[in-house]
Amino acid sequence: MRTFLVASSKGGAGKTTLATNLAAHFALDGKRTVLVDADRQHSASRWSEKRAGMATAVLPVDGSRKGWQKAIPADTQVVVVDAAAGDMAEELEEFLERADAVLVPVNPSMIDLEATVGFLNSLAKHSRVRKGKLPVALVGNRLKPWTSASQQAMEQLKAWPYPLVAQLRDTQAYVLMVALGKSVFDYRSEQIRGHQEDWAPLLKWLKKA
Repeated sequence: MRTFLVASSKGGAGKTTLATNLAAHFALDGKRTVLVDADRQHSASRWSEKRAGMATAVLPVDGSRKGWQKAIPADTQVVVVDAAAGDMAEELEEFLERADAVLVPVNPSMIDLEATVGFLNSLAKHSRVRKGKLPVALVGNRLKPWTSASQQAMEQLKAWPYPLVAQLRDTQAYVLMVALGKSVFDYRSEQIRGHQEDWAPLLKWLKKA
């Protein structure tokens, strides 16, 4: 069983978008996938419920309750955790101990960048991260590549000590797909394939993590 934690101390960074699309990717790849929803808004759980009738359904588990681990079936192959917004490493201890990798989404704004620095500093103190046993990566999210703001933000992220493994473009398609219980990986149109290509470096990194 592989476990991927999607976390950020900044609300609105795109955790749920990242977590749900990842979960859908693994389910479509034939993996028995569980989505642990630790966020108090439970948006990821509602996404899973809408996907329940599909052949590539993802099992939702309430990660905000004690004993959530017992709800994960023994034959699960992939677990994606959508952490609670605002939680620092101290609050994420039980997830960090189980994770095989951590993904941190970052929006291209000074507020988001500054908030992420504090969060990464808290992660750096965790023993598994400090010893190099838990890889951490950054995901640029809601980017408008043609703007100087996005370009400057990504250049700044590339200078940080954790790898920038994906740059996801800003599009309403993600909002619409979450509302339907779907993902960019459920479609094959030429336009959507462009968004799928944004995810390729991230998926490649996860295979090596």
